[in-house]
Amino acid sequence: MTYILVAEDDPHIQLLIQRKLETAGYEVRTTPDGSEALQMALHEPPRILLLDVMLPGRSGLEICYEVKQTLGPKAPPVIVISARGQQSDVDAGEAAGADDYLIKPFSPKDLLEHVQRILGR
Repeated sequence: MTYILVAEDDPHIQLLIQRKLETAGYEVRTTPDGSEALQMALHEPPRILLLDVMLPGRSGLEICYEVKQTLGPKAPPVIVISARGQQSDVDAGEAAGADDYLIKPFSPKDLLEHVQRILGR
């Protein structure tokens, strides 16, 4: 569990997240595909998982739920990232097992603060 997994299908947002986290000293792996993200997370669980809600293959909420159910107490923390900011959307993230919910658009500083808070830094 030494890397951060980012599942984001927008290449610009994916690059922004990757660069901000790498600049802060984290190892980052990325994928634009939900099915691939699920396999990566289950095969070699990351330190933290950042999931866009709308992904091809599997949604971020489905991935979150599956990872939390499969890995149980060893599951990594999950931050769901979405442009949907209604309370019902945040509640759906919580119901899937998300540890945090970040609403797009977000600043790189906010992203890093969310990650560091979840990781206890």
